[in-house]
Amino acid sequence: MNRTSKTAGGLLLLATLLACQGAAAYQANIAADSRALYLRVGTGAMNVTGGSYNNGARPINFTGIQSVVVNVPAGQIGNGTDLQMTGNGDLVSHLDNFLFCNPGQIYIGAFFRRPTGGGGNNNATVTANYPANLSTPAGDTIPMSQIRWVSSGNGDGAFQPFASGSFTGSGQQVAAFGRNQWNESCLTFFYGNDQVVAAGSYTNTVTYTLSAP
Repeated sequence: MNRTSKTAGGLLLLATLLACQGAAAYQANIAADSRALYLRVGTGAMNVTGGSYNNGARPINFTGIQSVVVNVPAGQIGNGTDLQMTGNGDLVSHLDNFLFCNPGQIYIGAFFRRPTGGGGNNNATVTANYPANLSTPAGDTIPMSQIRWVSSGNGDGAFQPFASGSFTGSGQQVAAFGRNQWNESCLTFFYGNDQVVAAGSYTNTVTYTLSAP
């Protein structure tokens, strides 16, 4: 089976350790139309400034990389208390311009659109790929398993298209959905802070990819 995929801009994770003495997850049906893949992580772009999908605007490529950051004070390094990370990026849904996410969260949304009929597998998946560790220029590392996220959204309900989870290994699936569905969630990231590690700025990049038959 031939598969096509679309890769969104990466998510840059940074954990800075200071050596010194801070609508629901949403799924909606969209009309069947010509084949298209859409994946947005953080900020995206539309072909009409301020336009929404419901009003006829359509997504266009956006190459920015969003950041998620946490600063760990020296006295708290490795104490086992999860620390919330702060993300950046646009918080508004491109489906209808609803303010779906809150400051510090990362918006993630996707759809796989195709005409009706045709048979075959009609499901799409989103995977996350990344190196195994956050690292410093000096070579110190923190395993990616120390980063988790909680999925929500303004006006949220029980179902989350992009479920809460943690980074368990590159290539992991973070969402699956059918054709002609708009899916979106807001992710709040946390650093586990379970290890005593050297002071420094630890970084890594996560690339999310949407694939469909």
